[in-house]
Amino acid sequence: MAGLMLEEHRKNPTCNNCHGVIEPHGLPLEHFTVTGQWRDVDWQANAPIDSKVAMPDSTEIESPADLRGVLLHRPGQFVQAMTEKLMMYALGREIQPQDMPQVRAIVRAAAKDNYRFSSLVTGIVSSDAFRMQALEE
Repeated sequence: MAGLMLEEHRKNPTCNNCHGVIEPHGLPLEHFTVTGQWRDVDWQANAPIDSKVAMPDSTEIESPADLRGVLLHRPGQFVQAMTEKLMMYALGREIQPQDMPQVRAIVRAAAKDNYRFSSLVTGIVSSDAFRMQALEE
């Protein structure tokens, strides 16, 4: 059942706009429940879990280890996504297009420090977007 729904999403261009981005990163983690328990059967569909998926570059993966390998080959991309989420949390708002130059600068600076988490946090709290937030009255 779930596999058929995923196939329909992949075939429909409107659905695939989002599913084509989400599924390659999510399906390899499908064996985990929300509490982190490993499972081999989708309890709702009562069917074996099929976590095989092709990444946007056509690399076939199916496990958390495979996903880790793909992410490690593109550390800047992963770190940029994480920096955007951290900055969104720090600012208490969605990231705007005008924030992206600062995000990219934080990622570039962190790359010089082997993408250390502390470099990301320091970059965020040192950014103009964070330091010059207007206080709500």
